[in-house]
Amino acid sequence: MLERIAAHAPVYDPQGLVERLIRLLDKVIYGKTELIRTLLTAVVAGGHVLLEDVPGVGKTRLIKALASVLDCEFRRIQGTPDLLPSDVTGVSVYRPDRGDFEFRPGPLHAHVVLADELNRTPPRTQAALLEAMEERRVTVDGTTYKLPEPFMVLATQNPYGWEGTYALPEAMLDRFLIKLAIGYPEAHHEVAMLEQRQDGTENDVLAKLRPVVTREELIRIQRAAAMVHVDEAIRRYIVDLTSATRNHRSIRIGASPRASFALLHIARASAWLDGRGYVIPDDVKAYMPMVLEHRLAWNAHERLDAAARASVLHDILARTPVPYAGRRMAE
Repeated sequence: MLERIAAHAPVYDPQGLVERLIRLLDKVIYGKTELIRTLLTAVVAGGHVLLEDVPGVGKTRLIKALASVLDCEFRRIQGTPDLLPSDVTGVSVYRPDRGDFEFRPGPLHAHVVLADELNRTPPRTQAALLEAMEERRVTVDGTTYKLPEPFMVLATQNPYGWEGTYALPEAMLDRFLIKLAIGYPEAHHEVAMLEQRQDGTENDVLAKLRPVVTREELIRIQRAAAMVHVDEAIRRYIVDLTSATRNHRSIRIGASPRASFALLHIARASAWLDGRGYVIPDDVKAYMPMVLEHRLAWNAHERLDAAARASVLHDILARTPVPYAGRRMAE
């Protein structure tokens, strides 16, 4: 049984919590249990998530549902070529009756922010998002405003090469903890989705969702996960994996130390959700491809071939010696 999350906090059963959340979210998007678990792990790690997929597979619906079950305020930003930084950060409006300016917060001032079709937005707006993601604050007219806690950006992008899309800069990609793809549903799940739409119960499912944890509890969970023990051998394993990307023939520019930190954070969250107070190699191996793939500058062939990128990362995993996560780590 896991220790108390914090002083005066209730004792949580992480696995029971995950199962309950998955049951609820599985009613919103069918047949994506592993995806939901991965998304929850990113939430516990306190990271941002990039979802790359074709339109219409349920990205927006899933993120709305996630905000509901986590008791978080949800706001959406629709990426367009004319989107201004003030459209997302907020704007200072002059009040003639008072003779001063009043700040009106933009959609970034929420707990869960969906940046839809991020790769359609201009560079200046991406820069404003970058500050929010990295610093958890925004600057408007020289004044800095702190963003609420918890704060998480879940961005979607259409596959590169689609009309009106632009490759996100490396600095932006590096701020996303993981990159995921939802994928098409299985045929029987799609049939069930059609039935739900025909019966008119599609929106009812979202409307009936209720929080499973409060925002304050989620913050305590995130802090508890950040305290999970990581043995020196595991830290070395993480560095060995990221270092291997810096000397691979298929990769022009390898992973930075920020990638090592990201892998450490999500491995801790994975361990916490499994009810462990320590990280094992499997926590690292499971999330390594999701953490590293979007951070690397690939050679021409791999950049255009997702299967080739996956093969390279699995080759690195296979070639990197795995440390022994023995009983001593659990003590």
